Amino acid sequence: MLLLLDALAHLLVDAMCASTVLGPLGASAGLPTLILLYNTLAFSTQCLVGVAADRLRRHGIFAVAALLTVAAGAMLPLPTVLRVCVLGLGNSVFHVAAGARTLERSGGKAGPLGVFVAPGAVGLALGMLFPSLRPVFAALAALTAAALIPAARGRSAEAPAPEARPVPVFGIVLLTAAVAVRAVGGSVVRFPWQTTASLSLLTVAFVFMGKALGGALCDRLGPVKTALFSVVPAGLLIAFGSGFMAPSLLGQFALNLTMPVTLWLLYRAMPDSPGFAFGVAASALWPGTIAGGLIRLTGPIQWIFVLACFLFGLWAIVKTAKRKETAP
Repeated sequence: MLLLLDALAHLLVDAMCASTVLGPLGASAGLPTLILLYNTLAFSTQCLVGVAADRLRRHGIFAVAALLTVAAGAMLPLPTVLRVCVLGLGNSVFHVAAGARTLERSGGKAGPLGVFVAPGAVGLALGMLFPSLRPVFAALAALTAAALIPAARGRSAEAPAPEARPVPVFGIVLLTAAVAVRAVGGSVVRFPWQTTASLSLLTVAFVFMGKALGGALCDRLGPVKTALFSVVPAGLLIAFGSGFMAPSLLGQFALNLTMPVTLWLLYRAMPDSPGFAFGVAASALWPGTIAGGLIRLTGPIQWIFVLACFLFGLWAIVKTAKRKETAP
């Protein structure tokens, strides 16, 4: 039940942030700068927040506080820049706190992580497409926070960490780089068929299913087989089929299967630091997304670039997983 509440809160946090930035702030002349500021605070600070979270071990309290902070930022008439800062930092703290709690309570499984991360894409899409629902999102967030309060007291319970061993720095660096590079490859591709809100929601549905099922698939097949079965077809479908709806949707589904796998491998590499494990991946995601958005490629050069990015991510997962299995 706690996992489902955290997943719902994740959806609402992203929905409130998106609906506020594109709603009350959407008419601002400096909107691109505000969006850049928000995303930088929401993503790039998560590794630092993760370090603090691992020291304090108050994940439940901070998750509830961050959820209410984002709701306040969405509804209170704050100065524009302050409002963006409240939303961005609140988003960052919530993701790390709730994500770390999910990892600690996962029993070494990747499945719960997929359940937690998947609703974020839905919340983001709902907030972007229906910014007028911001008060509804905020009211639901307040109710969800109230339901989470009983589980928020005291220090977080630390579940037995899977295969706790000395921190493999090489694997952490490799996986973090893979997140950034994969974001570059995924962001460089354009999907010209996404012309309506319904098609955008359809895409989000496939992203949601990929993330939600990726963790469970990892538990059943292991990280290496899951990566092989997802990254290769994802690369081919997205690189060569981005102009068409069906292959693009299947490609998005396949690609997002690996998202909880990468996060789970990071946690497995440093089981005593769930906050940092969750936050460092998000911090790497943002610069990769910016870089991919700035790159303009077409034709065979784009195909080769996308495939190279995805294959690097595949190699990083396989290399890290195999290295862990053979460690003494």
